[in-house]
Amino acid sequence: MPEKSNFANGSLIAPEAPVTKAQRSWRETFDRIAAGLYSLASMLVGEGEASAQLVETAIANGEVSACQDAEQARVSSRRALCGPALEILEQRNPGCLAAPEGLQAVATCIENDDLDAAGVSSEELERMIAGPDRDRMRNWLASLPTELRTVFALRAVAGLTAAETARMLAEHGGPKAAGWTPDAVRELSRQALCSLTSQLIQASAAR
Repeated sequence: MPEKSNFANGSLIAPEAPVTKAQRSWRETFDRIAAGLYSLASMLVGEGEASAQLVETAIANGEVSACQDAEQARVSSRRALCGPALEILEQRNPGCLAAPEGLQAVATCIENDDLDAAGVSSEELERMIAGPDRDRMRNWLASLPTELRTVFALRAVAGLTAAETARMLAEHGGPKAAGWTPDAVRELSRQALCSLTSQLIQASAAR
């Protein structure tokens, strides 16, 4: 691990020391994981120092360097990031992640809560978040209520299941978050995906 992260140039590993081909490949993979973690953190708590610190903590607590492969490192570090991020949200605005009460299913354009239901793959979503449409996606995310944005980030970006998301919210979302259930997560995830679909349609029509 380097002493100081550098998100500005996309690298977290100091370039001075000569590296082997295998080391260079791992460095590139590591940087992609870190960039993805920063995108996830900024979706949850906003861009800036808080997100950068969350990434560094997640990389350390997720034991990225000890993982056997890139996917294992990605999954481990994302899970390590989500809990502390939820705690930051609760500290900033107590009760913002309270479990919904009397939540009723809403008729939407999406029948289930999987990302594929919106016609978007995880790779396409990553490109939308980090590519030319980044500002449009950020504005859309900022327009969502905190609980909707958070559920979307945990499900669609972090890749948690509905049960894992409910458990993460209940454990890290503050005293009012204890009542989160997988069904509530699925419903809000479905609503967020419908909103994403509408956003993509609007963006396509504007081109």
